[in-house]
Amino acid sequence: MTQPTILIWYRNDLRVADHEPLHGAVRANASDIIPVYCVDPRQFGQTAFGFPKTGAFRSQFLLESLADLRRSLQQLGSDLIIRRGYPEKIIPELAQQLGISAVYYHAEVTSEEVLVETALERALKPIGVELQPFWGHTLYHPADLPFDIDEIPELFTSFRKQVEKSATVNPPFPKPQQLPALPAVEVGDLPQLAEFELEAPLFDSRAVLKFTGGETAGRDRLAHYFWKQNCLKNYKETRNGLIGADYSSKFSPWLALGCLSPRTIYEQVQQYEEQRVKNDSTYWLIFELLWRDYFRFICAKHGDRIFRLSGLQGVSIPWKEDWQRFSLWREGKTGFPLVDANMRELAATGFMSNRGRQNVASFLTKNLGINWQMGAEWFESLLIDYDVCSNWGNWNYTAGVGNDARGFRFFNITKQAKDYDPDGAYVKHWLPELASLPVGKVHEPWKLLPVEQDRFNIRLGVDYPNPVVDLFKSAEANEKVYNAALKR
Repeated sequence: MTQPTILIWYRNDLRVADHEPLHGAVRANASDIIPVYCVDPRQFGQTAFGFPKTGAFRSQFLLESLADLRRSLQQLGSDLIIRRGYPEKIIPELAQQLGISAVYYHAEVTSEEVLVETALERALKPIGVELQPFWGHTLYHPADLPFDIDEIPELFTSFRKQVEKSATVNPPFPKPQQLPALPAVEVGDLPQLAEFELEAPLFDSRAVLKFTGGETAGRDRLAHYFWKQNCLKNYKETRNGLIGADYSSKFSPWLALGCLSPRTIYEQVQQYEEQRVKNDSTYWLIFELLWRDYFRFICAKHGDRIFRLSGLQGVSIPWKEDWQRFSLWREGKTGFPLVDANMRELAATGFMSNRGRQNVASFLTKNLGINWQMGAEWFESLLIDYDVCSNWGNWNYTAGVGNDARGFRFFNITKQAKDYDPDGAYVKHWLPELASLPVGKVHEPWKLLPVEQDRFNIRLGVDYPNPVVDLFKSAEANEKVYNAALKR
């Protein structure tokens, strides 16, 4: 029997461990295994609202991840072929050039990615090359769920309880010990940010962490958080923090690009529970991975509905596209310190805490009444850990148009600030103009009397903006709009 020649199409799975396409090619005893990554220009275009689709933070992390993947493959005796262009054009050309018999890849679930898969399948069929998909982005495999994809519960709690009761997590696939050398082929050079008309972002010393792309850095972070600093035992208590590297795991950027698989993290949690401690915190990290699974399965079930203005629920809310106020939001100039600090952190570092994301998304949709898609696209452009399913699923949820939504649920920004930044350290960290304010004033600077503004050397409307809206009146007005849309 002739040994197959298999091309591995890398996408958002930039690792060598727990990689089923790669593992499958080794098990198939392929004579040649050809790892390929296509730098797709569509990934570096613009969003519908005109933002860079993949901004500088994400792009830099991607390039670092590709460099690390290439080094890992070289250590195994192989290499990574890099090409610029559309996968549906490049891969068939490589297939004919190198005598490829099959293309193995990790399947995606959202519309843009699926369109590329469909186009590639159409291009490979006439030349007799098999396109073989694998599932590898979630903790649980669809085949092991207690229901079919089209029967995924619309409530997360129902999903979680049934999965925890009936499903098991498969062990990670082992890292190959060795790979065959590439045939004679030009491997191609790594892209540079300048090719995408982007400048390398400067590291801001106020950032929670210097995120470096790649499987190596992801595994280092895993070892640091679990084993060196022993932070997992307190994860549930610290996860809503705002400042510093270790209040939460920060695994999300490596998960988003597949430098780490969720099963690798799960395996490490199990080892931690055996060797250190098993408690609510160790469970809670798995709980968060389950949320990530859920959003991907929901996208697989509902297709592009998650991107529609009316969301998964189909609620036709007359959202505003107020660019003036949207600009104040994204620049961190709303006059609400917690919102502004988080938005400035995002702009400066490409990262924001989960607590911050919930608050700024609530403010945009429930207080400003602005189209949630604009916020989702802004996050897509900037977030270093952008994951299409989690990002759009969470924005659906916050806007009140997603599954598991609780109607009009808005965050009281001032209360949130006092609960999660009680001494004002985070706000002052990102808003130096408020550094002189005492704890009792820093979260509500609009209450400063003229004499207090003189005392603390701050002028409202000059050094720091007045609030763009009244917190409660704006929420009340937008709730009426929301409830009227529900009745239609």
